[in-house]
Parts: sequence; C-alpha cells; structure tokens
Amino acid sequence: MADDSGADERLRRIEAVTDSKLSRLDADDLLDELLVRVRELLRVDTAAILLLDQHAQQLVATAAKGLEEEVEQGFRISVGRGFAGRVARSRQPVILEQVTPARVVNPLLLDKGIQSMLGVPMFAGTELVGVLHVGSLTPRRFSGDDVRLLQLVADRASFASQTRLGTIDRTAALALQRSLLPTRLPTVNGVDMAARYVPGHHTGIGGDWYDVFPLPSGWLGIVVGDVSGHGLPAAVVMGRLRSALRAYTLECDDPADALHRLDHKIQHFEAGNLATALYAMISPDREQILISLAGHLPPMLARPGHGVAAPAIPVDLPLGIGRPRPRRSTVVEFPENAVLVCYTDGLIERRGELIDVGFDRLRAVIQPESAETVCSTIMTSLGIDQPADDVALLAIRRHATA
Repeated sequence: MADDSGADERLRRIEAVTDSKLSRLDADDLLDELLVRVRELLRVDTAAILLLDQHAQQLVATAAKGLEEEVEQGFRISVGRGFAGRVARSRQPVILEQVTPARVVNPLLLDKGIQSMLGVPMFAGTELVGVLHVGSLTPRRFSGDDVRLLQLVADRASFASQTRLGTIDRTAALALQRSLLPTRLPTVNGVDMAARYVPGHHTGIGGDWYDVFPLPSGWLGIVVGDVSGHGLPAAVVMGRLRSALRAYTLECDDPADALHRLDHKIQHFEAGNLATALYAMISPDREQILISLAGHLPPMLARPGHGVAAPAIPVDLPLGIGRPRPRRSTVVEFPENAVLVCYTDGLIERRGELIDVGFDRLRAVIQPESAETVCSTIMTSLGIDQPADDVALLAIRRHATA
C-alpha cells in the first residue's frame, strides 16, 4: 500500500505541473502559477525564477513567491556567482543542504532565514535560459523525486519564458516601427500623398520601409526600401539604413549618388545584409521626378488619358552586393493629376506565380485619383490583409496647377 501511495503522490505532482489548463494563461501568469504549485508540491517556503540575460551573462530575477523583493529590486547575478550562478554554470541541479554566507551572495536569502535550497537549470533546446530554485526555512534533505519534479517545472517554465521573451520582442518591434515609419506624411505644396505598411511577420514589423521628406533645396525626397529578412533584426538594420540615407540626401543632389554612399555604408558597417531601395526626388515645381533604383521594383505611373505604365528606369544592383559601383538616375516627367505608386515586392509577388502576373494585377487597379483612394483601392483589390511578406506602399499625386 505504501508503494501505491507513493506512486499516486508522484502522479499527482506530475499532473499538477502538466495541467493543460495552464496553457490558457499568459506567460507571466503561467510563471506565477507554476511557482505557487511547486511551493505546495515540494512543501517549500520560497520559489524563484531567474532568466538569463545573454548579453550580460547575468541571471535576472523575473518571478518569485516568498522572495518577491528579489524581483522588485531587479536582482541580478553573474553566471558562476552565488547559488543560482553555480546552477547556471554547471547546468546541473544543485542541492544546498545548509545555506551560509559563503555559499550565497544574495543577502535576501540570508535575511529570510532560508536553510536549504534546491536549484535546477532551465533550457530551451540545448541553450540555458535561466534557473529555477526553491528554498526551505527549515533544514531539508531534497530527494531525487524532488529534483525530477523541479526539473519538470523548469521545463514548463522555460517554454513560458520563451513565450514571454517573444512578447517582449514584439512589443519592442512595434515601438521601433512607430519610431521609424512616419506617423503622418508631411504636407507639401503641389502633391498629396498616402501610404500603407502591412507586416508579413508575427512581430508586426520587418525590413520594409517608406519615407518622405522635404529637402532644403525645395525638392521632395521619396524612399521605399526593403531589407532582406523579417522581424526585429531586419527592422533594426532598416532603421540604421533609413537614418544614413536621410543624412546622405542632405549632401547629394542626385539620388544615384545618395544610394552609392548608402551601398558603401552597408558593405562596411552592415556586411552580410542585403537591401533594395528606390530613392526619388520630385522637383520644386513638381514637374519632374529624378529616380534611382538599387535592385528595387520600378514604380508605376498613372497619367490621365495615358493609362498606367512602369517608366523605363534602369535597375542597378541591390545594396550590399559586390563592390560599390556607380549608379544611375533617370528623369521621369510628372504631369498634372498623375499618380506615382512606389511599393515593395510583398505587394505583387505570390508563391508559384510569375512576377509579371503581379505587375499586371497591380497595373489594372491603379487610376489617376487621389493618393488615399489609390492606396485604398490597391489594398482592397489585391487582398493585402495577411501577406506572406512585408508590404510598403506609397502613392504621390501631383495637383493640377490653379
């Protein structure tokens, strides 16, 4: 009977931490609930999770029960130092039957009067992501079953911590998006403009961008670009390229020159990254557009009475490929009421389909109307709700002269 009782207790313990209902909780609530349950199951007084800051190689107190002050104070400890640091360095469970000042570095553990501790590493695959430890206010001998149960909890907590990290990354990505994409397009004489950005990645941002800025000379700068990759890493590179290109436009009267300098910048400081870009300058009288393409898809131009076509613009190499070489700019006439439509490849490319089909589909829905109407019509007609790739779209319409 005693063996059956022990088996039943072990099963109850396992079910308590593998309960499918826990999956319905968000990451932070799940970590808290796991700590509540493990305190009850192991009959301990404290439980804490410290997640690894990979860059600092420090463990950061993230969730705790009975040691809430550790989280409130933002306690950090380097891998290798103290009890948690020892668990992280060894990547093995560690039992401390007697807590002493020589064995722990967090004074809170001593102030609480913790006598014995058990800690286990947390892994995501083979990578260490943190440490889970428990403590008792009375001397305690932790058993092999205790270690196995705590490791089971740590495995569940590791998954939650990765979900939590993903949420933090998405929040950071969205904040980055808001800072890099214009909240509103500038109001400038002679044109009206509208834009759209739809991410093709769950983080909510990628490497596509658009930008519009008046230049001191009276010209209007127009940029649409695409950094290879997705998510936060691509967005970070995109932010650096966007800032660099803005700086170069203040020194260059020719779009080709600005893109040439940006190519140098990428190959020196962003080696391994690839980007395409369209940089255009609209003349102060709005009658002409000077355009340079770095591996980017050509814009569409809708002219009243002349239909829609892609202007004949030579396409130079993308940014980040081979040695930087001279680039070309092309003058395109911009008649009254005409609309220039610039975009990234996510707007027209579809898997298993020739790109010419995408060009034709886009060309068929563009009319020389207001920029906002053009953008709305394109997005609705092409069904851009959840694209497989990021989409940036920018429409500029020249006003008729009064």
